[in-house]
Amino acid sequence: MPHNRLDAAVTLPGEDFPRVALTAVSIELLRKLWEQHGPLMFHQSGGCCDGSSPMCYPAGEFITGDSDVLLGLFDIGEPERPQPLEFWMSREQFNYWSHTHLTVDVVDGRGSGFSVESPEGKRFLIRSTLMDWNVPKL
Repeated sequence: MPHNRLDAAVTLPGEDFPRVALTAVSIELLRKLWEQHGPLMFHQSGGCCDGSSPMCYPAGEFITGDSDVLLGLFDIGEPERPQPLEFWMSREQFNYWSHTHLTVDVVDGRGSGFSVESPEGKRFLIRSTLMDWNVPKL
C-alpha cells in the first residue's frame, strides 16, 4: 500500500488511472466492519464538496443501476482471503466530480444512520484532489 493508501482498480472504459483510493485507517475500519456485516460496498450520491460522506452498505443492499457509475474496485483483504469492495457513484454526481481524485478517509463523529460505520462513532468522508489532466465526463 504505497503512501498509506490503496488505489482502486480502474473500472471506467478507456481510462488508465485510478479515480478513488482508501486511506490505511479506512481499510482498518472496513476490515472490522466486514467481520460484522460481511461483504461491503460504497455509494456516493450527493454532496457538493470535500468532506462529503460516502455511504457504506452491506454489498447488494443498495441497488445500483444505469444511473450509477462503478468508479473503482478494491480488495481490502489479504492474498489468501480476498475481500472485494466496490465504490459506486451516482452518474449525476460523477459528472460534477469527474475532474477529481477521491480518497476515502475516516474521522471521529457520527455520520448517516444508514451507513454501517455509524455505531462505531466514526464516519467515512471524501477528500478530493483536482486532477491536472483532461478527464472525460460520462
